[in-house]
Amino acid sequence: MRALALIGPSWPLRGGIARTTTLLAGALAARGALAGFFVPERQYPRWLYPGARDTDPRACPRLDAAQACFRVMEPRSWRALSRRLAATDADAIVFPYWTSAWAPLEAYLTRTAERPSVAIVHNAADHDAGWLARRAARTVLRRCDAFLRHGADVARAVDAYRPGTPAAVHPLPPQPRELPERAAARARLGIPPERTAALCFGLIRPYKGVEVLLDAVERLPSESPLTLLLAGEPWGRAGARLRRRLAAPRLAGRVVSRLAWVPEDEAGDWFAAADLAVLPYRTATGSAVASQALGLGLPIVASRVGGLVDIIDDGVDGLLVPPGEPAALASALSRLVDPATRAALAAGARRTAARWTWNSYADALESLADRARDARRSSSGNG
Repeated sequence: MRALALIGPSWPLRGGIARTTTLLAGALAARGALAGFFVPERQYPRWLYPGARDTDPRACPRLDAAQACFRVMEPRSWRALSRRLAATDADAIVFPYWTSAWAPLEAYLTRTAERPSVAIVHNAADHDAGWLARRAARTVLRRCDAFLRHGADVARAVDAYRPGTPAAVHPLPPQPRELPERAAARARLGIPPERTAALCFGLIRPYKGVEVLLDAVERLPSESPLTLLLAGEPWGRAGARLRRRLAAPRLAGRVVSRLAWVPEDEAGDWFAAADLAVLPYRTATGSAVASQALGLGLPIVASRVGGLVDIIDDGVDGLLVPPGEPAALASALSRLVDPATRAALAAGARRTAARWTWNSYADALESLADRARDARRSSSGNG
């Protein structure tokens, strides 16, 4: 029986990485393969985080296995984590890589841990990374013994850091979610039954192309029944700009928005009310929102970029359009106003999502840990 030690964010932290890391910990625990789950007492100092806050106790479950024993930005606390790792029977340590803020800690772990390290690479470097963030990613990933990636785009970037390292690609599985009753959810959001609701959900950052989406909605005919549901917290100064944009006459009555963090117990309303999801990204490595939408049977309109191409099968479970082109995006949205087209793609979405489970994800991770261990032993023997 393999045993893996998992290090990463979890309760009470919020965001896609905390949720997916927590779901992975639960899947490994259910298989008897979790040697330890080590989470931070504190993640970022307030001045470093561009959102309102990085915690939400409702965002992901609090697992009994979770041990809060370090602070991400405080090196003096890392030794306690190392001691706990050393006391486990883990065959390998596993951690997500997505931001340079965690890079110093993860570089320390890859340097000091006696076991192989497996990185789950959400991003090969921060979105909009400068040279320092790219250097941080390179420092960490060049020291890892294996990589799990969610799409071919990230795979190519990681392979450039350390060619020949054991690696696998597995899309993020859908996140289980209990949805409220659809009619009640639409009533709470003020969406009439006859409208087609397109959901754009999640943190709002420049690379996500929300302004391209608003351009596309403005291009729709005045008689179009499509309503955009826009829910998520804008980072930095984007909020004031978006609020001004949403006040434009061409968008009047076409958008239901909440420009703030949506707590987990309210997020279900937005997904239950939606007929489709839209991801107008300018660039992308992957998307937890995409896997969640597919799992709920929502067809997706998305940009043909990065990891989205690995998740969405054009014409089967969604529609892909060129990035940064509002006219093409508006045309795709108009196609999904048709109920028959939408129903066919929704059936495809459910079939696609059924291929990826947290059990198959854990299988891929355990197999990588075996390969990393064997490669390390072989290297030691040759030395």
